[in-house]
Parts: sequence; structure tokens; C-alpha cells
Amino acid sequence: MNTPMMEAGRQMPHMMGNMMSHPMATGTMMAAGGFAAGKGLLGAGTSLLRNPLVFLAAGVAAGYLLFKYEKEIIEAASKLTGMGKDFALHQKENLDDLLAETQGPDSTAPAAAAVTSPTQG
Repeated sequence: MNTPMMEAGRQMPHMMGNMMSHPMATGTMMAAGGFAAGKGLLGAGTSLLRNPLVFLAAGVAAGYLLFKYEKEIIEAASKLTGMGKDFALHQKENLDDLLAETQGPDSTAPAAAAVTSPTQG
């Protein structure tokens, strides 16, 4: 018996193959998988993350990794700080250049002449 549901079921892999090649569909499936995994860990049926030993183990693991990679973490943080300072300085220079271009040399000359003439009252 060929019902319409069976026919649609046979054509489903071909239709899904074209649809899953789209990046949006792939991202949606990854998000759904992440949601399902998170729901499994945090769901009402499991108390894995509510167990105090899990928090203790996570703290010990984080402390060990911080101790092991202390130098690399400090180097990366100082590098990022320097990059942030350079970025802020560069943006400030760009803003100053932009303001100088918008004001132009013509708009500063009358303003300076108006300030220096004491005879206006």
C-alpha cells in the first residue's frame, strides 16, 4: 500500500540532504543539540550540577589549570591589555582626524577673529 505518508517518508532523505547543506540549518541543528544536552544536564530528573562534589571538583580542576598555565595566562592578559590601549589610542586619533576634517580651516578663522575683536559690544 502506498499511502501519501509512506511516499513522503521515502522522499525525506533527499529533501533533508539539500536542506542540511544550508549553513543556517546546520547552525539550527547544532543549537538544538546544545539545548538538548543542556536540558539533560540541568533537567529536573538529574541533579548532577546540584551536587556539591561537582562544584568542588570543578574548583580543583580550575585551580590546577590556572596554576599550570599561570605564565601563559599572564602573558596573554598583558598582551590583550596592550592591544586594548593601542586600539583606544588609534580610535582617539581617528576621531581627532575626523573632527578636524569636519571643522575645516574655514570655520576656525571667523571664530578666532570674533574672539580677538574687543570692540563688539
